[in-house]
Amino acid sequence: MSSTVTAAAVQRIPAWAYLTALLAMLLLYLMLQDNGALLSGIAPYVHEFTHDGRHALGVPCH
Repeated sequence: MSSTVTAAAVQRIPAWAYLTALLAMLLLYLMLQDNGALLSGIAPYVHEFTHDGRHALGVPCH
């Protein structure tokens, strides 16, 4: 049994995957830190959606 790695076994992760992961982490950070300050004046229902999402993730806000 050989321990060499073939070229087919090594796959390169595309750049768009890194960008998508970065944007998802940024969005999650903003949602957890914002407390609705950016969204409450524009659309209260969006604030409530993110507020409930914070509770679903276990983040206290009161």
